[in-house]
Amino acid sequence: MNIWTALVAFVAALLTVAMFVMADWDLPPVQNTQTGYRGTAMAEIDDIERLQVEIEANQLPDVPWELDTTGPRASEVYENVPALGHLSSDQFDRLMAAITEWVSPEEGCSYCHNDDNLASDEVYTKVVARRMLEMTWEINADWGEHVAETGVTCYTCHRGHPVPENVWFREDAPGPTRGWAGYTAGQNTVSVGLTSLQTDPFSTLLGDDGEIRVESLTALPTGHEASIQETERTYSLMVHMSEALGVNCTFCHNTRAVQDWAQSTPQRTTAWHGIDMVRDLNAIYLDPLQPVFPEARLGPLGDVAKANCTTCHQGVQKPLNGASMLGDYPSLRSAP
Repeated sequence: MNIWTALVAFVAALLTVAMFVMADWDLPPVQNTQTGYRGTAMAEIDDIERLQVEIEANQLPDVPWELDTTGPRASEVYENVPALGHLSSDQFDRLMAAITEWVSPEEGCSYCHNDDNLASDEVYTKVVARRMLEMTWEINADWGEHVAETGVTCYTCHRGHPVPENVWFREDAPGPTRGWAGYTAGQNTVSVGLTSLQTDPFSTLLGDDGEIRVESLTALPTGHEASIQETERTYSLMVHMSEALGVNCTFCHNTRAVQDWAQSTPQRTTAWHGIDMVRDLNAIYLDPLQPVFPEARLGPLGDVAKANCTTCHQGVQKPLNGASMLGDYPSLRSAP
C-alpha cells in the first residue's frame, strides 16, 4: 500500500466516523421553501425554532378600547391639534394612548408634552412626533408598492422605545492616508454579516442617491466604471438587507444571473421600491429635523438618526409578520 492509498483510506475512515457522529446530533428542524425553478438553488431554508422566536417577538400590542367615531371633533375639545383635529375626541384620545404605549411607555405623555400646558409645542419631541405622523401618512398612502395594504404605524419601528433600536448615523469621514494602511474606507472591522465589508453603506446608498450596481451589462472595460470599493459597498447593503429580513440572496435574486430582472423573484421589485422609499423618508422627513433635535440626540457628524431596512423589518420578511394595525387605527392610513 503506497502513501496515497493509505491517505484515501484514512480520509474514508474519518468520513465514516463523522457520519455516525452526525447521526446522533440533535440538529435543529428546518423549513425549506422553494422560491424559484428547481435546480437553481433558489430556496429559503429557515430554522423553525428561530422562526418561532420571531413570531413571539412580533406580536401586536393590545388596542386600548373600542373606537367611537361620533361626538365632537378633537379640535373642538383641545387646543393646537392641527394634524389630528379632524378626529373625534375619542379617536384622538385612543390614538394618543396607543402612541404613548408604542413610543414612550415609561416616560408617558410628558415625553412629548408639557404636563402643565398640553397645547404647547415647547417640547421638541412633540414637533418631531407631528412630523412622524405626516411621514406615516405618506408611507401608507403613497408607497403601496412596498407596504401594500398592510401599511405601518408608529409601533412598526418604535416597539416601545422612544428612539427605534435600529437606526443609523453618518460615520466620520476618513482622514488623510497615513502610511500604506492608513485609509480603511470603513473596512477591515467585523461588521456587516460578520464580514469586513464597509460598515456604512447607508450614507451613500440610503442617505443619498448612490447607484447600486455590481455587474457590468457590457464587456469590460467599457460601460462599467464602479470601483471595487463601490462594489463592496453594494454588497454591504445587500448583506444588511438579507439580515434585516431574515432571508438569503435567493429571496430576490437568481444567483445564476443576479442582474437579470426577468429571472428574479417578485420580491426584488418590492425591495427596489423599499430602497426608494427609505431614501425618500430620510431626505424629506428625517434629515430636515436636524435643527429641532438637541445635540445629545445627534450623531458624531451632527445628523439625525435615520432609517434603514432593519428599522421596520427587525429580522422578519414582513414587519410584524405581515399583520396590519391600520384596521384598528384607520386615522393613520392617510392624511385628512
